[in-house]
Amino acid sequence: MDFTGKRILITGASRGIGQVTARAFAQAGGRVALHYHQNQAAAEQLRTMLPGVDHLVVQANIADPQAVARMVEQTIAVFGQIDILVNNAGIYYDHPLDETPYPDWLQAWQEIINVNLIGAANVAYCVARHMIERRAGRIVNVTSRGAFRGEPTATAYGASKAGLNSFSQSLAKHLAPYNIYVTAVAPGFVETDMARELLDSPLGESIRQQSPFNRVAKPEEVAYAILFLASEGAEFVTGGIIDVNGASYLRS
Repeated sequence: MDFTGKRILITGASRGIGQVTARAFAQAGGRVALHYHQNQAAAEQLRTMLPGVDHLVVQANIADPQAVARMVEQTIAVFGQIDILVNNAGIYYDHPLDETPYPDWLQAWQEIINVNLIGAANVAYCVARHMIERRAGRIVNVTSRGAFRGEPTATAYGASKAGLNSFSQSLAKHLAPYNIYVTAVAPGFVETDMARELLDSPLGESIRQQSPFNRVAKPEEVAYAILFLASEGAEFVTGGIIDVNGASYLRS
């Protein structure tokens, strides 16, 4: 998978899956725009560590439509174009219905949907409008196993990722005439800083046992799937959703 000369925007690139995916694209010759919301230091440090030159750091609150538009315009102003979008930014926190006061429930749904679904859709819109002009591009949305398996204590998160799957498929059909390919990757648990506390807790062993490999995914394994979907030759996978969960949840 050679991405020499390709310009890639990755949201949520300062840590976890986004960070590892940025490294993988850069190692494959890509020029990467690293989006962050609050952790500028991590994004700047990552930029200095990436192979290649002329990578970019951009800031935006994905829940803010105007900030999203400015981020995309800044990236295009510097890069000239965006060949690949990886919609990776997302938030997760528990809000079990039987324990959450109604005001907190409302806040959880609004915050999570605004970032994970509406924000991702807005990023895709702003990028796709430029891709349409060039009649070329690839969009990979990072969703979740929870879209299929359910998230009992984080219902807004599960719903947001299910919505993002549906959005990905609808967009794949709509943008196909413009040679823009849209796919999704649905990981299960992944060894990231976000999941570290839970994986190190007493629940960690039961989480690992969900997979017959008795482990969770490495971020590099998710990044590999993303790069495959963005690569030349993967065009006819458009509209597809690739599971990266180690057979911890199977669907057909």
